[in-house]
Amino acid sequence: MTRAMSAVLVAVVSAAASAFGQQIDVSTLPPREAVQLTIYNSEDLTLVRERRTVTVAKGQNELQFSWANTLIDPTSVEIEFPGSKGGSLDVIDTRYPFDRPQALYWNVRSDFDGEALVEISYFTSGITWNADYVGVTSDDEASMTFDGYVTISNNSGADYSDAQVRMVVGTVNLVEAIRDLANRHGSGQVEAGEGGAQFDALRRAIDRKPSGGMPPPPPPPPSGGGAYGYPGPPEIVKEGLSEYFIFTVAGTHDVRNGWANRLRLFEGTKVPVKTVYRYRPMEYGDQLVKLFLVKNDKASTLGDSPLPDGTARLFRRQPTGGLSVIAFVPTKYVPIGQEFEFNLGRDPQVIFERLATRTWRDDFWFKRGDQQKLYSPTKGDRVNDNDTVVGWNDHVARVERIRNYRGAPIDVELRFPIDGDVTFVSSLNPTLFDFQTPDFKTTVGAGARKDLAYEVVSRKGTNATQNAVKLEAAK
Repeated sequence: MTRAMSAVLVAVVSAAASAFGQQIDVSTLPPREAVQLTIYNSEDLTLVRERRTVTVAKGQNELQFSWANTLIDPTSVEIEFPGSKGGSLDVIDTRYPFDRPQALYWNVRSDFDGEALVEISYFTSGITWNADYVGVTSDDEASMTFDGYVTISNNSGADYSDAQVRMVVGTVNLVEAIRDLANRHGSGQVEAGEGGAQFDALRRAIDRKPSGGMPPPPPPPPSGGGAYGYPGPPEIVKEGLSEYFIFTVAGTHDVRNGWANRLRLFEGTKVPVKTVYRYRPMEYGDQLVKLFLVKNDKASTLGDSPLPDGTARLFRRQPTGGLSVIAFVPTKYVPIGQEFEFNLGRDPQVIFERLATRTWRDDFWFKRGDQQKLYSPTKGDRVNDNDTVVGWNDHVARVERIRNYRGAPIDVELRFPIDGDVTFVSSLNPTLFDFQTPDFKTTVGAGARKDLAYEVVSRKGTNATQNAVKLEAAK
């Protein structure tokens, strides 16, 4: 069932005669008939559902569950009886014995003799998944074959054989109490029954069925040679659930403690690639970086679901048929309709310089003694030697110089914030990304140099009236 006495479920069947000293029959339950893992990385929680068939006697029955040497959270353990042909079963009470600190007992009343289906669910930690992607671009970098994988790692202390695997992508809104309980799993700091309501809410939130029941596992994939020890590549089923998605891997898989399984998300998808150079110091540091952009939409043969964050390994296909390494880069979570940004860093064939070509000041205002009136020489006022400068404008003429030594034109985007009360004067057709961030674009031809000239006028002292950038066309 599990590794190293990880999670033991035992049935104690007692007839009414047991009260008079008849020996109680203790038997270990048969193997699981189904098990499902729903892995939620953000909080290191996995919802485990398992089904077994147990033989019960009419009257009172005792079921024992233990979690020794595992990361199962005892506050989250629940038992249900999805249905039986013979009659009904009810849980009378739950006991946590002092002599067995990592075990509980359910007293179950049955109105029939025979077999009953038992479903046990609980949360455990230590099971995680990580996505990675492999991209191979064409030699002109216009397209890319794109493969996605997911690796399931199990360090929970328990083995799960023939498990249906589901992975939550996105954010499930959790209350702080659940996060606190998750951090205290298996630590002995929990009280009996504590956290049941919170875990029940989370169980419903990340389960496919609002009632919390475990759906039947999907049919196994067709037989055939699988690349990673399972019969054929598993299909991923995407379920849209408001702020998050659930990926379900088709078939069942052995998720053993201490092991990692690598499964395929999607295979050989050919996607268009846009190459762009960006200067955005708030995002990429003070440098011009090269990026591959791949949009997560139908036009790019993606877009069925959000794609999880992970790591991408990028290669370029050479005209001779070989591959060369481009970069290994981290990727962020990409919702439907948004873009993968593969940041390749600086390109030695594209030189970027930021130059200040001229600086000057004007529009001075002066204050005389304690008077409130201000004086401006440009307005014809007379200024005395003892007057104090209280306002002025700083002018900086700047050039963003880009030299392209590549054999093809490049698209360049520049976006940077400017603090203060500023006028951005240019003929670059800029827009404002926000109240203090100009944004403009250009194309630099193969082997060409382009100078993007503009002037920044910063109002200082009493001349400043706001903290924002205004755009103005150059005359």
